Amino acid sequence: MTRTSHRLLTGCGLALLTLATLDACAQHAQQTDPGIAAGSGPDPVLPEPEKKRLIPTVNTAKAIGWSENAKPTAAEGLRVEAFARGLSHPRWLYVLPNGDVLVAESNAPPKPGDNKGLKGKVMKSLMKSAGAGVPSANRITLLRDSDGDGVAERRTVFLQNLNSPFGMALVDDALYVANADALVKFPYRAGETTIAASPTKVADLPGGPINHHWTKNVIASGDGGELYVTVGSNSNVGENGMDAEADRAAILRVDPKTGARRVFASGLRNPNGLAWQPQSGALWTAVNERDELGDDLVPDYMTSVRDGGFYGWPYSYYGQHVDARAQPPRPDLVAKAIKPDYALGSHTASLGLVFYTEKLFPARYANGAFVGQHGSWNRKTPSGYKVVFVPFADGKPNGPMEDVLTGFLDAKGRAQGRPVGVAVDKQGALLVADDVGDTVWRVTPAR
Repeated sequence: MTRTSHRLLTGCGLALLTLATLDACAQHAQQTDPGIAAGSGPDPVLPEPEKKRLIPTVNTAKAIGWSENAKPTAAEGLRVEAFARGLSHPRWLYVLPNGDVLVAESNAPPKPGDNKGLKGKVMKSLMKSAGAGVPSANRITLLRDSDGDGVAERRTVFLQNLNSPFGMALVDDALYVANADALVKFPYRAGETTIAASPTKVADLPGGPINHHWTKNVIASGDGGELYVTVGSNSNVGENGMDAEADRAAILRVDPKTGARRVFASGLRNPNGLAWQPQSGALWTAVNERDELGDDLVPDYMTSVRDGGFYGWPYSYYGQHVDARAQPPRPDLVAKAIKPDYALGSHTASLGLVFYTEKLFPARYANGAFVGQHGSWNRKTPSGYKVVFVPFADGKPNGPMEDVLTGFLDAKGRAQGRPVGVAVDKQGALLVADDVGDTVWRVTPAR
């Protein structure tokens, strides 16, 4: 590298940091965003992709947490209160049959092969500022609300010494946990508040030194005979080579008895949320799409997934729109790419997904989907940083998405919180894991 090129790269890195700082303070208008409105729904508007920039748009919201007694803003007719505060980066939620709530307190594992070079160093710094740099607690905490007042008065360490745990699923007397590199199980007895038994490995999951999208979620089939596990890609758009993407950007089907696994659906850049749609019985997932094609490309989405279905990544997006950055091209796969069912706005980082089947909320929420949107970094005007609702009818989306929980960004564009996982508790309230606010929020109808 020449001295001139070194100065250029160094200057670009400083400029990128400066740009992020300025944008985080100046760009915080979320409430009316034509780009997000146009880029959501069953037929989103897809503008032409922008040309590659030397310095991509970077606008991270600096994480500051909530001031004492502060909280998000619930939509009209709803109210929100803290179910539990003072957690350590709570990411994912699972409600046990007896009403106990499990919280995965987790962050990324060591990834020595990820984010190398100048861009990688800058991204690490920005992600740290956004609240993603804290050490992983590597545990699952149990929260119990014995008196039913909407606040967990008991908190115990349920499982510890895990490896960046995320998804959880109970099948009979076995609790499955999706670590960053393996699916494991523990014996479970109803009502216990801690498990001391060692884990049994069910199946290895793609991990390794890159492990770019490290979160792994798991859901069981209705009869418990099959497990479905999400695995995100090892890159934005295949730039680490497709050999690094084996069994990634996919949902895997795992036999819980033998550990045998196969790809159930592929071409899903970073699937996280998994849920069974109660009317159709179909498996749905929420997918975090690719970056650096412009403010309004590519929409994150939720979609039903078919056995053997291919959803485009990295060769195309939102069906058969070719992404020229993926090399060598694969027109044969593009021709097979399935268009997702419902767009959730570009760069919203839509992660959590749950369908509403309880009775506490008004009838119009029945069978619809709540989605946790963690928030953008690759968009001039922030998107996401909220929980939204999509109404369903006859097993399909039926209307525009609605804000349910907002106010995670303050007036200066700083992140007081960032929603991730969503779940429905035994009383029918919506629970939201907030990994920057270190809180689990509980949403109910207003009194």
